[in-house]
Amino acid sequence: MLKIKKLLFTALFFTPQIFFAQYTDVINSNRPGESMSAYSVGKSVIQGEIGVYGIKEKHNLLDYDASGFGTDLSIRYGAFLEQLEFVLDVQYQMENFDTPYTSYKKNNFRQTLLGAKYLIYDPYKNYKREANIYSYKANRNFQWRELIPAVSVFAGANFVGADNPYYFSPDGAISPKVSLITQNLLGGGSWVFVTNIFADYISTDYPSYGYILTLTHGFNDRWSGFVENQGFKSDFYSDAIIRGGAAFLLSSNMQVDTSISTNFKNTPSVLYGGVGFSWRYDGWYKEKVIEYKNKERAKKNIDNKKPIDYQEKERKRKAKYE
Repeated sequence: MLKIKKLLFTALFFTPQIFFAQYTDVINSNRPGESMSAYSVGKSVIQGEIGVYGIKEKHNLLDYDASGFGTDLSIRYGAFLEQLEFVLDVQYQMENFDTPYTSYKKNNFRQTLLGAKYLIYDPYKNYKREANIYSYKANRNFQWRELIPAVSVFAGANFVGADNPYYFSPDGAISPKVSLITQNLLGGGSWVFVTNIFADYISTDYPSYGYILTLTHGFNDRWSGFVENQGFKSDFYSDAIIRGGAAFLLSSNMQVDTSISTNFKNTPSVLYGGVGFSWRYDGWYKEKVIEYKNKERAKKNIDNKKPIDYQEKERKRKAKYE
């Protein structure tokens, strides 16, 4: 029991870092789902998220079968401000199509997106939940603050080359994408609910509008699982997809994951699954929580009218060892 209390106290001691800065003790990856989290990786932190997947399609009306694989890469970098993150998303896919009359191949960049995300509201900023080291249940009790989400906005641009078979026009184009992102920490942080509402390819003839809802649960310090629903609609293509999967924390800066996805229709029916890896480098990061605590300590000294005499403090320190 004593060991459990020590572990709980240690976990609770480090938890406030999540609330005073974007940076977290362990890697915060968007994988294996498709949604973006509201929080950035942290100022001067760089993070890479890569995956490979296989895909299978069948279209009943057009009478074709398709199978193939692809890879996706996301590079995230926090710069200038703690709340600001720059994002590069690239996805490349290769497929073989078989019809009753012919067979052909299709391969190209399915997505090339460059943009930035900014946290405009954090309900936990300058807030510290008091930890109860004697009761695990008390630290997991519901709080009304959990219903208030963190809110971020994302703005970026899609880059599509000419003759891209995954694009609705043979001409290349640059078109904007915008998203509204919310995130709730539930159950003391063991559950996370993320919502993305987006408008994509806005300036084109076929703009796409949609949403992503992701619910993630941390089972322990290493394992987490998620379920996700994504819907999007345009005159070019509309669908609703469900996903599920799990992630395993290799270290504080590395994660592996796996997931599977499917839809509910047959024009086409889609099934795909994959594995991924996330890694971050935080060697340049400067901890913000320490600054916050120092400011609080200084404020208390001022409020108590007990200014620190650093010369006297140094004199006493030297006298102690003479």
